[in-house]
Amino acid sequence: MSKISFSTLAFSFFFYHSLSAQTLNMKEAINTALTNYGTLKAKSNYVNASKESLKQSKREYLPNLTLSAQQDYGTINGVNGPLGAIGGGLSTASSGPALAQQNWSAAFGALYLSNINWDFYTFGRIRERINVSKAVLKRDENDLGQEIFQHEIRVSSAYLNLLAAQRLTRSQQKNLERAIIFKNNAAIRAANGLIAGVDSSLANAEVSSAKIALTKAIDLQQEQANKLGILMGLSSTSFTVDTASINHVPQSILVNDTAANLSTHPLLQFYRNRVDVSNQQINYYKKLAYPTLSLIGVMQGRGSGFSSEYINNQHAFTQNYSDGINPTRGNYLIGVGLTWNLTTILRNAPQVRAQRYTTAGLQNEYEQADQQLHAQLVLAESKIRNAMDNYNEAPVQVKAASQAYLQKSTLYKNGLTTIVDLTQALYALNRAETDRDIAYTNVWQALLLKAAATGDYNIFINEF
Repeated sequence: MSKISFSTLAFSFFFYHSLSAQTLNMKEAINTALTNYGTLKAKSNYVNASKESLKQSKREYLPNLTLSAQQDYGTINGVNGPLGAIGGGLSTASSGPALAQQNWSAAFGALYLSNINWDFYTFGRIRERINVSKAVLKRDENDLGQEIFQHEIRVSSAYLNLLAAQRLTRSQQKNLERAIIFKNNAAIRAANGLIAGVDSSLANAEVSSAKIALTKAIDLQQEQANKLGILMGLSSTSFTVDTASINHVPQSILVNDTAANLSTHPLLQFYRNRVDVSNQQINYYKKLAYPTLSLIGVMQGRGSGFSSEYINNQHAFTQNYSDGINPTRGNYLIGVGLTWNLTTILRNAPQVRAQRYTTAGLQNEYEQADQQLHAQLVLAESKIRNAMDNYNEAPVQVKAASQAYLQKSTLYKNGLTTIVDLTQALYALNRAETDRDIAYTNVWQALLLKAAATGDYNIFINEF
């Protein structure tokens, strides 16, 4: 392929790529990801569910108010003797005289009932249940907060990886252009008999190697764009990022903060809330062993088709529906009751102990997370120092490699050096440009690692 045709193809590819790509900066990528990502939506719904559960817990203070009405048709035979309900406790509630023999006279009857039952004092059981719901809500809110923080870190890292991949693609494109120029010059000189034909073959091999390197860089760029698109909750995987945004050293990277207080880290706050929820559950389980004081109120009305004379005259009844359902008698009842299941104390003791072990386990996980974050912070500071050393050294390497390539290229054009020396200079320049691209990105990746360790995302995003 000639220089003009390949250059035209490359230009067409990048022109089309630029037109089809979405241009976005770091903050736009973060905002889009926080809006679209499915896990964040799910945890937001979990928070809403916890809010409703808290409302339900608070309404446990309300009394039970029951209204009941029934209208029946049947007999009222009674019998003297004891009985007990077994299983479901199904039996009739007929009331009538204990006659000498079975009577099949039937009439309508009705019962109207209103009942209120209020557990007005539970020795703090309802209050502790509300506290558990509050702790669960706070835990879920902090879970959402730490997931947002973690996702900001993930998206930022993916954005930097894509940015680095695009810079590498650009460097490989420049390397290919140099290789093509090198090949064209070698071909002309070989055709004129100024150099050996093998030089032209070696130049062609160098162009092929540069094409493969460019294809690999494009493949890596597409892969990183796909990862960023997934984290942003988008189906599009073609993005153009601002490669100039990392050409400066972030100011906050120069601050050494290995002794930072990590107690406000979103992840540690979430782990701390898990411990708090478990402690509140222990308090709630303890309250289950206490009795309950209840206020009872009942208002009842009853109608019957059987007359008060029915005990002496078994014909004193009517099967008229309206007469049977009309309430003719009423009763009320007011009382205070105490309910205490003493075996609950024995049953709850293992439950309380089990929850204490759970709390201890959650505390261990909190301490482990705290230790890992401190270790990550020390590692971040070390990576920052190393990245800054490479950042400062990269321009020196590129400058030296560029000068060497220019020198070798000039010497080769004048027949004063071999193609092997020129190829080595070309390789050294390509490696220097690649190291520079990686060094620039690693500075920001190190700062991002520090932000992840300290729990302060602002020290990273405020630099953009």
